[in-house]
Amino acid sequence: MTLRISNRDARRLWLDAQGLAAPATGSARPDDLTSLITKIGFVQLDTIRVVARAHDHILWSRRQRYREGMLDKLVKERFAFEHFTHDASVLPMEFFPYWRRQFDRMKKHLDKNGWRDIMSSPEECEDMLRRISEEGPLSTKAFESGPKKSAHAWARPPHKCALDYYWYAGVLATCHRANFVKQYQLREKVIPEDVLAIEVDDERQIDWLCENALRRLGFGTEGDIQRFWDAADLDEVKAWSKKRRRKLQDVEIVCADKSVVKALAPADIEDRLADVPSPTSRLRILNPFDPVIRDRNRLSRLFGFDYRIEIFTPAAKRQYGYYVYPLLEGDRFVGRIEARADRKAGTLKLENVWWEPKVKETTARRAKLEAELERMARFVGVKA
Repeated sequence: MTLRISNRDARRLWLDAQGLAAPATGSARPDDLTSLITKIGFVQLDTIRVVARAHDHILWSRRQRYREGMLDKLVKERFAFEHFTHDASVLPMEFFPYWRRQFDRMKKHLDKNGWRDIMSSPEECEDMLRRISEEGPLSTKAFESGPKKSAHAWARPPHKCALDYYWYAGVLATCHRANFVKQYQLREKVIPEDVLAIEVDDERQIDWLCENALRRLGFGTEGDIQRFWDAADLDEVKAWSKKRRRKLQDVEIVCADKSVVKALAPADIEDRLADVPSPTSRLRILNPFDPVIRDRNRLSRLFGFDYRIEIFTPAAKRQYGYYVYPLLEGDRFVGRIEARADRKAGTLKLENVWWEPKVKETTARRAKLEAELERMARFVGVKA
């Protein structure tokens, strides 16, 4: 029998599953941060630092004792490892045995797209791997090569292509980052020996990926499940859902526009709905790459909030701004802001505020925003 989930319950279940229902209190010790990342699945990495980099901001939104650099410490101390979901991300180390297929998937993808043609020669690659083995962790700055072999906007020098190829394929791993520059090391010198020794067959890896994606989504279509990790193909997810049908619950999700979408949920969905908490009424400034934001279609369906990041849009054509932060209040997205940290001046500047239609800028709501800006300023070590 199909279970219908109201829009409010769907929003609250999703926010709770992703750690945004509860107040952003709690410890930021390594084991607590690892537990948080395990709960939400992974943390996306990004280089842009208008206020704080995405990965730091995502964790701070859920643990406001978090400070920049703590995530890198988790990787350095082997609580977590870095690899590719839909983008470069940090995952708990306990997930590694279920991630092996992703190395093969990425290698096949790169081979198919001619990556070997734009990277260093086999002899140069062998020498690079030898140097890393003998000298320890090295960044791309430790190597030199000729000009780029591709005119693509994202093209890299041949030696950088080689390092990344071996990183995607799982031969190399991120030892740590220094000033956000990746330090490459052989995988066996980064991943703990007992973790490397765990063998999981491909079918079990797919089962784990799908089951754990669905638990972290709360509910989702087969496409939602596939996109969560992006470590299995859609056909593999469909085969999994067919095989596991008796252990899944068919649900109908009421969207923000009153339309209904069919989806799947874990078998215990009714118990989860009965226990789902009302989210904190505190206003939160979220990052554009936050797990709740990054799937723009799911965001629009559940919250009626249309968001697009405009960093690649020419300034004259932007609807809002270069790097705009969504505002979450309770279980509603009430607006968006443009803010920038001037670290030399020691200030956090609020440049623009846009409230959503039908959302009033009350005195109380403005006070909530100012309080969150003050918290964000403390997070990055400046004044609001």
